[in-house]
Formats: sequence, structure tokens, C-alpha cells
Amino acid sequence: MEFLPIFSFISLLLCLVLWQVSGEPVEDKEALLDFVNKFPPSRPLNWNESSPLCDSWTGVTCNVDKSKVIAIRLPGVGFHGTIPPDTISRLSALQTLSLRSNVITGHFPSDFFNLKNLSFLYLQFNNISGPLPDFSAWKNLTVVNLSDNHFNGTIPSSLSKLTQLAGLNLANNTLSGEIPDLNLSRLQVLNLSNNNLQGSVPKSLLRFSESAFSGNNISFGSFPTVSPEPQPAHEPSFKSRKRGRLSEAALLGVIIAAGVLGLVCFVSLVFVCCSRRVDEDEETFSGKLHKGEMSPEKAVSRNQDANNKLVFFEGCNYAFDLEDLLRASAEVLGKGTFGTAYKAILEDATTVVVKRLKEVAAGKKDFEQHMEIVGSLKHENVVELKAYYYSKDEKLMVYDYHSQGSISSMLHGMYHCFSSL
Repeated sequence: MEFLPIFSFISLLLCLVLWQVSGEPVEDKEALLDFVNKFPPSRPLNWNESSPLCDSWTGVTCNVDKSKVIAIRLPGVGFHGTIPPDTISRLSALQTLSLRSNVITGHFPSDFFNLKNLSFLYLQFNNISGPLPDFSAWKNLTVVNLSDNHFNGTIPSSLSKLTQLAGLNLANNTLSGEIPDLNLSRLQVLNLSNNNLQGSVPKSLLRFSESAFSGNNISFGSFPTVSPEPQPAHEPSFKSRKRGRLSEAALLGVIIAAGVLGLVCFVSLVFVCCSRRVDEDEETFSGKLHKGEMSPEKAVSRNQDANNKLVFFEGCNYAFDLEDLLRASAEVLGKGTFGTAYKAILEDATTVVVKRLKEVAAGKKDFEQHMEIVGSLKHENVVELKAYYYSKDEKLMVYDYHSQGSISSMLHGMYHCFSSL
């Protein structure tokens, strides 16, 4: 009997060790379940108590030892309403929060001040209103994008305390007052356009282009101008240069050299044009679509139709949007008659196949009808279409990525096997 307490202690110790090895962030899981139960999206998520949070939950990223949730990325999943309090704010180790392109309303959540480790905040393209928060609570903030909401009031001077801040986008709100002097040496991207700001641009922000402040009642008179360098007083005028005239032999040499150089340039231009035609499809998916980047989160051009978003089919558990695809690293899988297929790896390690269609002359309604037909195909030997995107310049189809290899490789391999017999 005297050994019973010792065995109990050893058993308890073993349980603790096993929990540390195979456990998951229980408190964070409870917080996220509270969040999604009180704030259900229109696109169902695969979040449930029985599945492992760090390994299978859509849009969730944990740290290396799977002890804490460090990133939530749920853009465009159909959140409607006000973010419920005491849910996300319980994720003490959260570093990245992306809830952009939803229909979130109400004021900025006051309990977000508990997220002391927050570094990347993306809430653009929502309907959040009221004043901006006091940013002094987040010492590690690196990127803030609160554009395309209904924030009002002034820009808080507490932004100047964010010494790590590299990107700030507050465009397309109703902010008023003067721009505070943000003396932030690491700030590389700034967009305060289309607000109701007044006054002049602070000296510390004069390094940014006027487009960062357009759509406001801002004075640009203080922007520095580059004055031409004064000509040296002793430099003779062109008309007075009579000495140093080229000899006929030298002039002939210059003409011949210019002719040869022109011929080389012409041949190079023809070569580049031809090779560019061949290599056009070899460019990466992300590199082709990164034109017009606005911020570190690469927002889609504002000139695009707001209704042109990725359309997901029912039952799809993916939680990303076009912006995520623009940021994805990609490689060409193959080219066909109707387009090029890319393997796209998103920031949260989600891997999909994106087929970029070319020379599709269908209108939006016809394209959507065809996609609905393709998306309805269900067969064990047919890869299901998960999502599609339509705009005037881009037509995309999104599929699951299967790593078992390609039929092309198998056929070519069989051909080589038979040819070697």
C-alpha cells in the first residue's frame, strides 16, 4: 500500500508527458469553437471538436510544437455581423489575423488589445465603423490593412510608436483631421487615399508619392522638388567649341560602329520577341498577376468589379481568396490547348492546382453556367472543380492538388520502357 502514492505520481507524470507530446492547444481550440459557433460563416468550415486543430482546421496555423495558434486566415468565408467578444482575443500567441473580404460590422473589437503578439492585421473590405483603435497595445505590428471600411475620426498618433511597422493602409474610409507625424524608419508602404483628411503632409512622410494621399484635402506644396544642378561657370557654350572636331577617319569609324550596334540591337529585339512568345506561359502564376500590388498583402486592384471574386462550390473547405492566390508561389505543371495549369502553394501551406484559361471569349453569365456544369461532375476518376474566377482579363479554375504524379509522366515512362526493350 505504501507504493500506491508513488505509482499514482508516476502515472500522473506519464500522462503529463504524453499530453505534452501528442496534445494540442485546448484553450485556443475552445476559443475558436466559441468564435465560429457565435459567428457562423456562410461557407461552412471543417472545425469540430473531434478533429485535430493544428493539422486539419481550415485557415488555422499553429507554432512548431503545436502548443499555440499563431495565425488565423479566413478571408471571404462569409462572416456577417459583429465579431463576438471574448473569442479571438483569447488566442494569446496570435501573430497573424486575416478576416478581410467579409461583411463584418460594428466597431473595432476592444478586446483585441489582449493580442499582445499581433504582427499582421488584415481587416480590409468589411463594414467596420467607428474610430480607429489605440495602436500602442501592439508593439510588434508590422502590417496593418484596415482599408475599405467605414472608420471615422482622426488617425491616432499612437501609430508613431509602432517601430516595426512596414505597411499601413487606411484608404477608402471617412477619416478626418490632420495626418500625424509618423516618424517610422521601417515604413515602406503607405496608403491614406480617399478619406477626408486635411492639412499638409508631415515632413517624415514626404518620401511617399502623392498617390498615397490622393482623394483628400491635403496640401502638396511642401513636397520636395529636385532642382537642376547649376552649370559650371567656366564651361564653354556649345557654340564656342570649335576645337576637338573629329577627323574624317574617326567620323567614319563612329558611323560604322553605330551601324553594327544598330544591327545587333535589331537582331536582339527579334530574338527577344520570339522567345517571349515561347516563354510566356512559363512564367509563374504569381509573377504574372502581381502587377498593381498595393500592400504587403497584395490587394486586388480597386478598378476590378467588386463582384468578381472566387466562387467556391458547396462542400469546399478552402478558406482563401484571389489575393491569396496572387501571393502564392507557383510552378507550371503543364500546358494545353485551353490554358496552363499551375501548382500553387499558399502562405498557410495549402496546395491547389490553378488552371489559367486563355482566349476564352465567353461572357460572365455563359462562363458561370459552364463552370456550374463542370463543378457538378462527380466521378472517382475525375478531379472535382473546387472554385472558379471570372473577370475581363482572367479566367481561373481551382482544383485539389494530387501528388501521385501525372498521367503524362507515366505514359512517357512506359514509352521509354517499351522503347528500351
